[in-house]
Amino acid sequence: MKIGLASPNSDYGVGPAEMARDLEQRGYDSLWVGEHSHIPTSRETPHPSGAELPRFYWPLRDPVVSLAMAAAATTTLQVVTGVCLVLEHEILDLTKSIATLDELSGGRLQLGVGVGWNREELANVSSVPWAARYNAMRETIAAMRELWANDAAGYDGAYVQVAPSWVYPKPTRPQGPPVLMGCQGRVGLRHVAEYADEWCPLDIGFRDPAKGIGWFRDAVVAADRDPDTIPISMYCFKPPTAETLERYASLGVSRVVLSAPDEADAHHRFMDRTQPLVEQFADRP
Repeated sequence: MKIGLASPNSDYGVGPAEMARDLEQRGYDSLWVGEHSHIPTSRETPHPSGAELPRFYWPLRDPVVSLAMAAAATTTLQVVTGVCLVLEHEILDLTKSIATLDELSGGRLQLGVGVGWNREELANVSSVPWAARYNAMRETIAAMRELWANDAAGYDGAYVQVAPSWVYPKPTRPQGPPVLMGCQGRVGLRHVAEYADEWCPLDIGFRDPAKGIGWFRDAVVAADRDPDTIPISMYCFKPPTAETLERYASLGVSRVVLSAPDEADAHHRFMDRTQPLVEQFADRP
């Protein structure tokens, strides 16, 4: 099993280069960082957990810059956007940034994508209606793949339009880095099944992980794809245990992503406390 680490990547936490070096030395396969370009102070949309918004949400560093530093400090560690809110970016700028990071990292980038949960955040930067966000994400991914795969390409959709253009650099793979998607609801699973390369759900979204993974497999089969060709990376927001990881492995989960605290001291204690799990479960070269 692969073991990744999700970092809050807040500006008062451990820097991405230092963290990446530590992860690679400890046997982790990947560093995951999320994204919020901003958090509107109106706070009209509640946090999905129902609790107060955690402190680290508004001091987040930029994910592409952070992962570039992480990649430059390591040789094998995978760098993952977990997740990139693709609708908050201008399409050509995002296409170039992702391709550049993938190319400079030697193909170590994995592109986690999502639509977000904060209505005001999306409304501040995009004209896409909230109800259309999944369809707009589908077009965004399709457009980037077209632009990456071809010398000159364009895209003409309902939400994304690009005139035929030369867009460089190209990523290391013709279709771009693997696209990971964490959507777990009925609509989201349809999108995962249709065009994602990997599924990365949150453990806090399941009462019964076996049932949730069963729904995922059913959705993939309904999309005429083979579930065994779409790896599962499980975000572990709950405290990880050997029993939990054993169960996930038995359910076909290929990677677990541990969730680190934001404060530097707490982060280092977490790393030391969970190291026995990494040594027990992590794949070794």
